Amino acid sequence: MGGVPIKHHTKGKTGRRRSHLAMKKQVLLVCKNCGAPKAAHRACAACGKK
Repeated sequence: MGGVPIKHHTKGKTGRRRSHLAMKKQVLLVCKNCGAPKAAHRACAACGKK
């Protein structure tokens, strides 16, 4: 009764389950203060403004 799986899951079944786990491309915006690229809703790495 241990941790042995009862049935084998195919690669397709596993892939369909994991289909939403892929990393999304990060959207970069332009800082209004200094013009450097920054992530949305984050402080600018160059000048520190939001």
